[in-house]
Amino acid sequence: NSKIRIVRDGVVVYTGELASLKRYKDDVKEVATGYECGLNVNNFNNIEVGDIVEAYENVEVKRKLA
Repeated sequence: NSKIRIVRDGVVVYTGELASLKRYKDDVKEVATGYECGLNVNNFNNIEVGDIVEAYENVEVKRKLA
């Protein structure tokens, strides 16, 4: 369950999780640039032509004392 956000006209219209990513009928973890794929997004079905889908990862970094 990757974290994603959908950006439309410079405004974030959705932040949540990607339910699945498919290349043809196979579930995949990534798709190379320029290849077609299918997205299933949790609780969002209003993706439009021109929308930008950004995947991201939250990483915890330990604090260091100076």
